[in-house]
Amino acid sequence: MSLGARIEAELRGDRTIWMIIAVLSMFSIVAVYSASGWEAWRSRDGDTTAFLVKHMVIIAFGLVMIYLCHLLHYLQYKRMAPVLILVVIPLLMATLAFGRNINDASRWLSVGGVSIQPSEFAKLALIIYLARELTRRQEYITSFRDAFMPLLVPVVIICGLIAPANLSTAAVLFATSITLMFIGRVSWKYIFLLGMMGIVVLALLIAIGKLYPDSGFVRLDTWISRIDEFANASDGGYQVQQAKIAIARGGIFGQGPGNSVIRNFLPYAHADFIYAIICEEYGLLGGTIILFLYILLFFRSVKMVSRSPKAFGAFLSIGLSLMLTVQALANMAVNVNLVPATGLTLPLISMGGTSILFTCVSFGIILSVSKYIESLE
Repeated sequence: MSLGARIEAELRGDRTIWMIIAVLSMFSIVAVYSASGWEAWRSRDGDTTAFLVKHMVIIAFGLVMIYLCHLLHYLQYKRMAPVLILVVIPLLMATLAFGRNINDASRWLSVGGVSIQPSEFAKLALIIYLARELTRRQEYITSFRDAFMPLLVPVVIICGLIAPANLSTAAVLFATSITLMFIGRVSWKYIFLLGMMGIVVLALLIAIGKLYPDSGFVRLDTWISRIDEFANASDGGYQVQQAKIAIARGGIFGQGPGNSVIRNFLPYAHADFIYAIICEEYGLLGGTIILFLYILLFFRSVKMVSRSPKAFGAFLSIGLSLMLTVQALANMAVNVNLVPATGLTLPLISMGGTSILFTCVSFGIILSVSKYIESLE
């Protein structure tokens, strides 16, 4: 058997999604190396490859996670859902109480000297749980007590625990949850009620931030400053201004790989604003390719919904792909100054540890659903 045939036999599931993963991973390595070179040189005594080596190790481990997760039958994740929820809620509470503060945000929990971001785990756990409950309760999905309440409570609790330190992630997860409920035929009036509950929780957090400004529990000053900067600053603030300059310099075909200038001036160029660096080096063409890949991922998952013989597989694939796509679009929107600045990364491209690993787990689960559908066909 040839090498190509062996690889094809091992990597089962949607070939297009495998292609998306491969292209995003390659873009990630090249873009992170280019965007992080100056920061690495400045902080690592002239070693411009320090961030690259770390990132390549994480990407390699993430690809292994994709392979392993796609081997596991997707119904196994259905059995894990209640346990994942029971684990993630205490983790989020511990992060709020004892989280490590990095860049004025307590989003990280140190375990054995390793920092993890529980909100990334929470996103995955909640989507799996919602897919499970929507599947189990389809026969009485219109019931408030038997169907909606078991869905509402975890969404409000998890998003409410994430929001104080990471409002943007909570907002994306909340929007994804509402959309998944709509797809799962939950009544409009219940979805509206969930939206109102979200507003109430947000208002409560704002009140806490106002009453106890020195507690650091709610990042109210950061929220206000970012919204004010977006609404009133004509250039969108320093970060967005530099991002727009980078995009403008890129033109149609870009300055070429490694030829970014704005990376030397743009904070977090290898993380939150890596899309601007991609546009500078690869132009509108490169930026459009990245956008197209995320949209293609979503539509491939939508196609899976129509082919899946089991509702859980359909809800699971559409929920995870929707979460990844919405996060990607939100990150791009920040880079082009369509929405206020957030801390959202570009999935599988921005440099990060926990973010990349749980993104890879999500890809692996989507491929597990695809593999099962293909085996039936």
